[in-house]
Amino acid sequence: MGKEIGMIIGVIASILLLNNVIISSEGLTKEEQKLIYVAAKVLCQDCNGDWISGAKPIEGSRVSILCMDDANKKVVYRGSNKTNKKGEFGIILNQKSINGKEIIKPKLCTVKLESSPNPDCYIPTDFRGGRLGVKLNSVRPSFDQLRPNVTKYRLGPFSYTTPLCDEIDT
Repeated sequence: MGKEIGMIIGVIASILLLNNVIISSEGLTKEEQKLIYVAAKVLCQDCNGDWISGAKPIEGSRVSILCMDDANKKVVYRGSNKTNKKGEFGIILNQKSINGKEIIKPKLCTVKLESSPNPDCYIPTDFRGGRLGVKLNSVRPSFDQLRPNVTKYRLGPFSYTTPLCDEIDT
């Protein structure tokens, strides 16, 4: 519980910092902005242990998000972020609005594993959808009464495994 609170405080600070940058660059008030926050952990799982408690965090793993538009099926946003020492990542998106129409719609965004810097643990698994991707419309978002303009999506944990484990599965 203490780790989650620390992560939440860090995320809130990041959102506030990002919020100020967005406000100054676009002239939007905080009430007019709609932000999406996506977070999860990335772990290394060998084939000998329990899939949750036996896993170790991977620092520097890259996770990507791809958002499409619903009219033309074109990419409207592509971004990525690296995990920290605890294997956690967070991505903040602004649902930019033009003429009252949202450009980024969470239901049309997919999050997936992109790369692992670990030379012993680099085979992406589809545990919790990491390899093929998780569509945000399949995840129940959470909301904060203090920040009603922020929609939060908690995914994963996503996992990589060793080449030895990948050979056993095939």
